[in-house]
Amino acid sequence: MSDRPLESVPSPDEATPIAAAGSLDPTLTAVLAHRFEAIVREMTNTLFRTGRSSILNMARDFSCSIVTGDDQLLAAAEGLQVHVLGAGMQTASMRRLHPDLRPGDAFLHNDPLLGNTHTADHTILVPVIVDGEHLFTASAKAHQADCGNSAPSTYMTYAEDVYAEGGLIFPCVQVQRDYRDIDDVIRMCRRRIRVPEVWYGDYLAAVGAARIGERRLKELVGKYGVPTVRSFVAEWLDYSERSMEHAIAKLPARTLHASSRHDPIPGLPGGVEVNVTIEVDPDAGRVRFDLRENPDCIPFGLNVSRACATGGCIIALLNCLEDDVPRNAGAFRRVEVLIREGSVAGGLSEPYSASVATTNVLNRIINCAQNAFCQLGDGYGLAEGGGALGVGFAVFSGSHPRSGEPYVSEFVLGNNGGPASPHCDGWVTYAMPDCAKTIYIDSVEMLELTYPLQIRSLRMLTDSGGPGRLRGGPAAEVVYGPRSTPMRVFYMADFARNPPQGVLGGGAGRAAIAVVIDGGGVESAVEPVGDSLLLPGEWIRGVEAGGGGYGDPLERDPEQVRRDVLERWVSLEAAAETYGVVFGRDGQGLPVVDEQATSTRRAALRAARRGASGRCDAAADAECGHGSETPASRSTEGDQLIGMHIERKAP
Repeated sequence: MSDRPLESVPSPDEATPIAAAGSLDPTLTAVLAHRFEAIVREMTNTLFRTGRSSILNMARDFSCSIVTGDDQLLAAAEGLQVHVLGAGMQTASMRRLHPDLRPGDAFLHNDPLLGNTHTADHTILVPVIVDGEHLFTASAKAHQADCGNSAPSTYMTYAEDVYAEGGLIFPCVQVQRDYRDIDDVIRMCRRRIRVPEVWYGDYLAAVGAARIGERRLKELVGKYGVPTVRSFVAEWLDYSERSMEHAIAKLPARTLHASSRHDPIPGLPGGVEVNVTIEVDPDAGRVRFDLRENPDCIPFGLNVSRACATGGCIIALLNCLEDDVPRNAGAFRRVEVLIREGSVAGGLSEPYSASVATTNVLNRIINCAQNAFCQLGDGYGLAEGGGALGVGFAVFSGSHPRSGEPYVSEFVLGNNGGPASPHCDGWVTYAMPDCAKTIYIDSVEMLELTYPLQIRSLRMLTDSGGPGRLRGGPAAEVVYGPRSTPMRVFYMADFARNPPQGVLGGGAGRAAIAVVIDGGGVESAVEPVGDSLLLPGEWIRGVEAGGGGYGDPLERDPEQVRRDVLERWVSLEAAAETYGVVFGRDGQGLPVVDEQATSTRRAALRAARRGASGRCDAAADAECGHGSETPASRSTEGDQLIGMHIERKAP
């Protein structure tokens, strides 16, 4: 365990600030800020191009960052926010456990009790030492195709504890000395991991990325000198703090509270309730997140690690701020996160498992916090977005038919719909709240060339985004199965029974679905959280969750609804019944808005809504969340397709 108390997590003010040698020229400050970001991008490009597993070289489920010698995140470029926002927690444990750091050292760290996210995220930490002084740490964190779990999945939802989880845990273990591997650790991983060559290839890619960072940082210090670099770090972090203070000062002072509930799963009939209380103090330029009123840790892999819970609150705040604030420890000085020891929401304690810490319950926390900011009024906050590892994000495994060699990897084929905001519709390529925009979609062709599987169809679904003045992002549907040998599929969907909610009158997004299709084409619903053994000729179909809508759908610009219909985001039926837009036809047969009929239709829908709710004004309806009928439970039969579509016959 870290020697930091969990009661206040984390307070970068506790770190000893790097002393500034003097004021830098603003131009030089900008140059150095971009130079550090460029180093992280070079690290990222190295890992992306050399990673062996598809989860790295296609999906890009990894992150690089630079942390100061006193454990403050300095630069993260395009890293997944859930990976990088707690990077200083990992380097703090490295310095505590290894006080005598030397050039050529490297450490393998994946322990969620010591600042990591979850066991499947292997982090390589390389201290950057110049003239005997530890100035920075180059960090490369990569999600593993296999981490030695007791089942062939990097996510163990039903793990009672870390022993049942079974993954190899490295509590910041030295893996290189004098730039050479410590073979004992390498042999241990090769013996326990099902795909040792894949793991070792990914390990080399991560080490290479971190060493690139070390080399470039030494070159930078050599060019500008230690005093100038010290001054830059101090001034850049101070500038970032002022930026965050300025952004928070624009928010109204308020105490906010919101809750959400992870779906029930076998053995956990009540699901997991998540509560977030937020205190916004614009005068002080500070925001406090309180996660202490949450349940105790549970005997499942759904517990959230400290790094994930802290990062999740920061993600929610950054998503709801008007300004673009630098993502570093200086900005985070203005954010406080309170966590209770032994709590499912960040207070991870032994021997509980945090195998699924980076997704399900964490994404409920992020959604909850983003939703809470909507209580500040129209123009603030976000609706809920989809956010779990359904069938389109499954871990799949089996054996290659010719060689008999095992394979284990993870799809990134699905898409959870993004939440609508006060300013725009939900993202189409959202993936999930903790890694929005940074993770990539796999190549269907490369997956089929690499593994004995076939992807029968991949499409996005009409009417799957929650309706609103701003519409939620659509959900994706994917159907796939094995070609010639059995394939085991692990999936960890949420939002099947508690779909992403809209706000301020917006509707909910579509719920997630998981279905197995037998050789005769008969569909059987399966638990959205579980695993399925598919035989050749069988398929699995998954629909991820759509994003929630923002604001009353009857206030959506009718011309925008027309464009939605033309693009097939919204059906003609939903346009009339939910958005109250009536169309005529132009000379080419395309829909055009009938303004008079639309005005009449919307007035009738508002009157019917008031009668049904017993309320007499639209503002009251919005306050209660009344809006359009949710599409969450509707069948996907007959859905129109949007965007990319692959349709094939079974082999």
